Amino acid sequence: MTNQYDEIKQRLRGSITPVITPFKSNHEVDYEKQSELIEFQLANGTHCISVTGTSGEPSSLTVEERVKVMENAVKTIDGRVPFAPGTGSTNHDEAMYLTKKAQELGADAALVIVPYYNKPNQNALYKHFKTIADAVDIPIVVYNIPGRTAQNLEVETLARLNEDCPNIVGVKESNKDFEHVNRVLLHCGRDFLLYSGIELLCYPMLAIGGAGSISATANVEPKKVAEMHDAWEEGDVARAQELHYDLMRLNDVLFKDTNPAPVKAALGMMGKIEPVLRLPMDLPSQELQKEIRETLVDYGLLLQHA
Repeated sequence: MTNQYDEIKQRLRGSITPVITPFKSNHEVDYEKQSELIEFQLANGTHCISVTGTSGEPSSLTVEERVKVMENAVKTIDGRVPFAPGTGSTNHDEAMYLTKKAQELGADAALVIVPYYNKPNQNALYKHFKTIADAVDIPIVVYNIPGRTAQNLEVETLARLNEDCPNIVGVKESNKDFEHVNRVLLHCGRDFLLYSGIELLCYPMLAIGGAGSISATANVEPKKVAEMHDAWEEGDVARAQELHYDLMRLNDVLFKDTNPAPVKAALGMMGKIEPVLRLPMDLPSQELQKEIRETLVDYGLLLQHA
């Protein structure tokens, strides 16, 4: 049976880059740089753009800034690829407001994180997501990242939401429990959109029927991340596997400190942004920055003496 979300579900696939939020040296959002980063993504084959997910430092932004970041992204993308901003929050009303705003702005979907810090039980999580889903018509992709939220959205809860909310169409699983992510498709259906938020699981999730990935590494090396998905879709398993292993060292170094600190350091070295985070986040140690620089040189992303 088809429904109104089937067409967009076919487009919400591949490499969805969670674009970082660039700041100026005075810590104001740099919307011009944000547009440049999005253009960099589109020029390198990225299939979909997201903003204000974990990589976008949403908890360091005001609600007004989050809306402006979404507005600027919509304007820059101009319909060239789907747009799926992060609209979740630990505050229910804020998440509701941002998700409605995403729909008003013409977003193709919204990425809504499991509330962090307050650790709601499974029934409370069900109510939170169902209330938001019922309030909008756009597709909702639930974002499960237990390492950040201190609460795992159980498969049974997700399956219940999928059953009761036609517009809950997928999940980003930043979950190292690969048994869990297999059971997501078993219980939610093979057409449920499953995205990897764990870099080393981006390729393995494709093998079990995943729809793509939402990988912070794509901020730095969008072309190879997109190519891995393209190769898989074209049936070139060997090429997809080769790119998976090729990206592994870069993935590792970009997660030796809390995301997006290493990514912002890397983009700063590449001349893409001012490497600025808002407190309480900050740049990695000088030792790690040296390792990031060496890795970028090895990947051909940075000249030896840059």
